[in-house]
Amino acid sequence: MIVGTSTDPAATSPLYVMNLATRRAAWASTREAAIAGNIANANTPDYKARDIEPFAANLHETRLQMAATSRAHLALSPIEMSATEVKPDDTWDVTHSANTVSLDEQLLKADETQRSHQLSLSVLGTFHRMLMTSVSFR
Repeated sequence: MIVGTSTDPAATSPLYVMNLATRRAAWASTREAAIAGNIANANTPDYKARDIEPFAANLHETRLQMAATSRAHLALSPIEMSATEVKPDDTWDVTHSANTVSLDEQLLKADETQRSHQLSLSVLGTFHRMLMTSVSFR
């Protein structure tokens, strides 16, 4: 369950969810442009791959927090407890031209970003239909 920590009543309204989905769609669009630039420069010597800050890093602006109504709701599974952070040195290779673009990595990022974008647009469409149904005179 998500509860707002802000005193602003709009922070927990359905329209706020639309705003959040709109911001996530805009983030995904920006990230897709960065990934496309990386792929376009895959053969450029000394080109350093670029990425934007993850959307989750910007969630502090939403002023929303997860709230547990039961201890079991937010319990970690054994798999999640054993997860470790990947170090930057353990990631994709740098080529002999000092180019840090890995097409495999960029394609994985592109797929992840496309799914995030599609989810945001789906949420927007669903809330739009819900709002239109609530104000229609049929």
